[in-house]
Amino acid sequence: MNIPIEYYIWLSAVLFSIGVLGVLYRRNAIIIFACIELMLNAVNLLMVAFSSKLHDANGQVFVFFIMAVAAAEVAVGLAILVMMYRKTKSVDIDILNRLKG
Repeated sequence: MNIPIEYYIWLSAVLFSIGVLGVLYRRNAIIIFACIELMLNAVNLLMVAFSSKLHDANGQVFVFFIMAVAAAEVAVGLAILVMMYRKTKSVDIDILNRLKG
C-alpha cells in the first residue's frame, strides 16, 4: 500500500497548525509544552515521509536526534514547571512575571 506524499504533507501541516494555535492561545504551561511536542512530531512525520519517499535514511536519523532533543527539552521544562508550581501554586504563564528577583 503506497500512501501519496501529499497526505503526509497535509497531515503534518494540520498537526503543526494545531500546535501553533495551542502555543499562541493557551495559558497553561503544560498544554504549551504538549503543543510544542505536537509541532516537533509534525516535522518528524514530514521528515520520515520524505525520507521514505526518497529512499534516503538521513531524514530518519535526523528525526532520532530531534526526538532526543525533545525528550531533553521536556525533562528540563517540566523541572522548571514543577519549581514554578511550588512557588506560585499555578501553571499559568501569566504568573511568570511574579518570579522576578
